[in-house]
Amino acid sequence: MSVVGKVAVLGGGSFGTVIANMVAENGHPVSLWLRDAERADQLNTKHENSRYLPGYKLSENLFASSCLEDVLTDADIVFVSIPSQSFRQVVQQAKPYLKADQMLVSTTKGIEAQTFSLMSEIIREELPESRIGVLSGPNLAKEVANHHLTATVIASDDAELRSSVQSILHSSYFRVYASSDTYGVELGGTLKNIYAIAAGLSSALGMGENTKSMLMTRSLAEMSRFAVCMGANPMTFIGLAGVGDLIVTCMSPLSRNYRVGYALGEGKTLEQAVESLGQVAEGVNTIKHVREKAAEMQVYMPLVAGLYEVVFNQAPVADVVKMLMMNEQSTDVEFVLPRGDL
Repeated sequence: MSVVGKVAVLGGGSFGTVIANMVAENGHPVSLWLRDAERADQLNTKHENSRYLPGYKLSENLFASSCLEDVLTDADIVFVSIPSQSFRQVVQQAKPYLKADQMLVSTTKGIEAQTFSLMSEIIREELPESRIGVLSGPNLAKEVANHHLTATVIASDDAELRSSVQSILHSSYFRVYASSDTYGVELGGTLKNIYAIAAGLSSALGMGENTKSMLMTRSLAEMSRFAVCMGANPMTFIGLAGVGDLIVTCMSPLSRNYRVGYALGEGKTLEQAVESLGQVAEGVNTIKHVREKAAEMQVYMPLVAGLYEVVFNQAPVADVVKMLMMNEQSTDVEFVLPRGDL
């Protein structure tokens, strides 16, 4: 494995900041790109991201800038932590400052609206010579910032990239596992956002522990069924990037998507729920895109269909729940019985 020199992180949201801070704490030179020059200056002087991680002290070795060229020049690894709707645009802006065989790692859990492309696919389209990885797992940014014990997955078909990311991020509180199923790991991190909204909604409505357990396990079945039809390995979904990420996102009020669902359950409109969050909740748009893709591929996803009706058509939750409970009963574990016996 080659020695990693400079690391760059694109995106000054909560997770991008946390990734850059971990790299800095581990003694590697790292630069963080933010669109806003004033916020970058504030981060450099106060060592705090007051918008996304207020109250969390950042490493003095972390350098922030609004200049892409300064951040990317001579970088060996680039983490891209940009919301899905802006991801392609930022990658295009970064092109002139990237090497031909650049190591690029996406941490974004979302889908591009027009193309149904995952973020690694966008990188591959825009930078076909690059070496691509995906970082995903049960990683709530504020808990990582607090040094809570955490594990994640780096997925890539490039062994050197996997080892390099493990090397620069591993610490006494952050463990990095490896996978070669880039698509499955990325799809797991994207799909679970949908079900986190459902979990927040059910919690606000006072549903019991039996209900939450049923919701999470059926969500996992639905996720893996869809992912396999898209070409992923179903075994990926029993790991950190699948069931691990699903559990933390469906159970924690720190999850942005959970909080949107909870606000909906309290009677707020979708606009009010998203506005009160103040950050991007990728799951809202993912519901739309996955529902359309599932219909196109004829994949049975009753939770997605029901949640779409609640979120976008203001359907009464009680009516949707009744419809879900009256649906045809199938096998418990999707891949145990032959498909013809489901």
